[in-house]
Amino acid sequence: MVKTRRVVISTVVLVFIIGVSFPCLAQQDQEGLVFEKGIAELQMLMESGKVSAEAITRAYLARIERLDGTLKAVLAVSPDAIAQAKALDEERRKGKVRGPLHGIPVLLKDNIESLEHLPTTAGSLALADNFTGRDAFFVAQLREAGMVILGKTNLSEWANFRSERSSSGWSGVGGQTVNPYDVTRSPCGSSAGSGVAAAAGFAAVAVGTETNGSVVCPSTVNGIVGIKPTVGLISRSGIVPISHSQDTAGPMARTVADAVVVFAAMIGIDEKDPVTEIASVAATWELIERLKMDGLKGKRIGVVRSSAGFHSEVDKLLERAIADLKAGGATVIDGLEFDPPEGLSQAAYDVLLYEFKHDLNAYLAGLPNSDQLPAKTLEELITFNLKHQAREMPFFDQEIFDLSQAKGPLSDQEYIQALKLMQRACREDGIDKLVDKHTLDALIAPTGSPSWKIDLVNGDHFIGGSSSYAARAGYPNITVPMGAVHGLPVGLSFFGPALSEPTLIEIAYAYEQTSKRRVPPEL
Repeated sequence: MVKTRRVVISTVVLVFIIGVSFPCLAQQDQEGLVFEKGIAELQMLMESGKVSAEAITRAYLARIERLDGTLKAVLAVSPDAIAQAKALDEERRKGKVRGPLHGIPVLLKDNIESLEHLPTTAGSLALADNFTGRDAFFVAQLREAGMVILGKTNLSEWANFRSERSSSGWSGVGGQTVNPYDVTRSPCGSSAGSGVAAAAGFAAVAVGTETNGSVVCPSTVNGIVGIKPTVGLISRSGIVPISHSQDTAGPMARTVADAVVVFAAMIGIDEKDPVTEIASVAATWELIERLKMDGLKGKRIGVVRSSAGFHSEVDKLLERAIADLKAGGATVIDGLEFDPPEGLSQAAYDVLLYEFKHDLNAYLAGLPNSDQLPAKTLEELITFNLKHQAREMPFFDQEIFDLSQAKGPLSDQEYIQALKLMQRACREDGIDKLVDKHTLDALIAPTGSPSWKIDLVNGDHFIGGSSSYAARAGYPNITVPMGAVHGLPVGLSFFGPALSEPTLIEIAYAYEQTSKRRVPPEL
């Protein structure tokens, strides 16, 4: 007994010494519970009793603490996260399991409201005290599904709609988020923190928002999967807006399967967001069953060459991806092109300028604590930023704010005609036309270029991408890793007509599983 006791004491002392002398090692051991594990695997571990939701939550928090000082992806962690996890563990012990997301932690972009005592800032100091005490509609759905709301991620301030010379991933609240594959390079945006957090394993999954490219771009450069849904499948209630014709939330994860299980839980009809009436068609989708290894067989896929050709090394990856699709049983129709009408870019910009002013003013006016905020309208935000230039505008200005403020109401003919031109060009004369003419199941193109160097002086350096047609049409877009250029990830986008998510998921999952191009960052 004495000898045994000595061994126990020595072991305890050794653990204590390791924990005190090498805290990172102790944290890394804890992180082993979650590192690169998918939602299904975490669920199996909890079902077997080998690990708890609390342990998973603590492991993610430990990883954030150890690594996020460099990456700056997470603005704040929830003070209630551990309590949420414990409550879900207690439910499991009593035989109640809410579903495949029970006990799974998620991080939210900080333009999305949650009832925890965390502000919803959109990255702006003007909303630093925006404690709404309420969940965005889809966040309430995720909470009901059993997810642990772990915290909020950094973003390009105002979802990258303040300046034409902005640096993706920079905000007045959170500073500059960096790319985990090369910390001197951009994480893209505006869902920068969500993309980096998912890639770095700070949560099982993160949620971003997109108006044009803000889910798929940070997904491609951070080597993860991003789903930008058909506008209307996911409610926008409780999300700081840009454009009611284009805005949507979407999941960002390391695998298609993880993104899909979260996406399925986010879909729902919200009476406060009338466009979500279209979500009724999703009731019979059974998206998890669409995760099939043979999902490429019999599919007809068109290559949009007008959305490629901006980088020779990316083009090489595209050719390899086409070969992968063919090997999986798909028929590939190459050489397709969009034919944009004159004035499309300006019309699309005008739509955003009009809608931003209208939608943001309505959001601010509807906040439960609007009287306590320093700015309650776009005009007042412009004044606030001028008064706080040193912190809010040290690198770039607010010319987009000024342009938006100068626009009139949504009844203006300029807006009505711009919206009509944009949607027709990207819907009937764009995606729908190619799909119908060639009897396609999906279109593909490179999501974007490898990440560029962060340049706070000159701003972002975009050289090409394919997000705009699907974004402006309000149609779905899924990006999946297709390889890397000099160690920097690049994604392949699968997009199609409205409500084509089930087919796109089949294709994206089968491509992912047969190609397996994702390589985690070395942190």
